[in-house]
Amino acid sequence: MEFQIVLALCLAVVVGLALGLLGGGGSILMVPLLTYVAGMDPREAIAASLFVVGATSLVSVFAHARAGNVRWRTGLVFGAAGMAGAFLGGLAGGRIPGTLLMIAFALMMVATSVTMIRGRRKVPAEGAEGGVLPLRRIVLDGLAVGAVTGLVGAGGGFLVVPALMLLGGLAMPAAVGTSLLVIAMKSFAGLTGYLTTVSLDWSLVGAVTALAVAGSLFGALLTSRLPEAVLRKGFGFFVLVMGVLVLAQELPAPYGPVPAVVAAVVAALVLMCRLIGDHCPLVPFLRPQT
Repeated sequence: MEFQIVLALCLAVVVGLALGLLGGGGSILMVPLLTYVAGMDPREAIAASLFVVGATSLVSVFAHARAGNVRWRTGLVFGAAGMAGAFLGGLAGGRIPGTLLMIAFALMMVATSVTMIRGRRKVPAEGAEGGVLPLRRIVLDGLAVGAVTGLVGAGGGFLVVPALMLLGGLAMPAAVGTSLLVIAMKSFAGLTGYLTTVSLDWSLVGAVTALAVAGSLFGALLTSRLPEAVLRKGFGFFVLVMGVLVLAQELPAPYGPVPAVVAAVVAALVLMCRLIGDHCPLVPFLRPQT
C-alpha cells in the first residue's frame, strides 16, 4: 500500500504538469489515479478530485488575473450558477453506486479526449466583451456544466471555455483565465455536496493537491518552449486510452471488452483515413472546427 501511495503522489505531479502545459484536461486523470492507484472508493476519489481541481484552478486564477485575463463579472455569474449545479451533482453522486459513477466518468474522459484531439473551437463571439450578458443562458449553461462537474469530479474546462466565448463574448485568453475561476467555484461546491455522504483522508488529499499545484506551476513555465498542439493531441490520445480501459474495467461481463474492440476499430479507420487523405469521409471530423 505504501508503494501505491508513493506512486499516486508521483503521478499527481504528472497530472499537474499536464494542467500547467495544456491549461486543462489533466484533471480528468485524477479520479482514475486515486481509484486504481491510491485505492480510494470511487466516490471518495471523485470528492478528492474536486478538491484538487478546485485548489489547482484557484492558484492558476491569480496568475491569469495578473495578466488581465480574468473577467470577474462574467466568471462570478457563470460560477454562481455552476456552484448550484455542482452542489446538486455532488449530492446525487454521493448516493450513486461507484461502478455507475466510474462508467459516467469514463464517458467524460472519452468526450474530453475527442475535444483535445480535434483542437480548440474558434467560436465567434456574439457580443463585445463587457457588453450585456445573456443571464438566462449563462445561468442555464452554468447549472448544466456544474452538475456534470459535481457528479463525476472533472473540471469541465473543455465545456466552460466555449460557453464563455459564446455567452460572454470573451476572447480565448480571457475565456481560459475566466474558466479557471468558474472551475474553482463549482469544484468546491461539488465537494461540499459529496462531503454530506463521504469522508476523506485529508493528509493524502493535501499531499496530492500540493504536488499537483507544484506540477502545474512548473508546467506553466514550459508552455512557451513546447508545441502546445502536439502536446494536446498526444495527451488527448492518452486520455482516450485511459477512458477505454476504465470502461473495460467497470462494465459487467460480457460487455467489458466491447469498448476496447470499438476503440481498435475506430483507430484502424482513422489510420486508413490518414492514408487515404482528403477523400476520406472522416476528414471533417478529424480536423479542428472553425
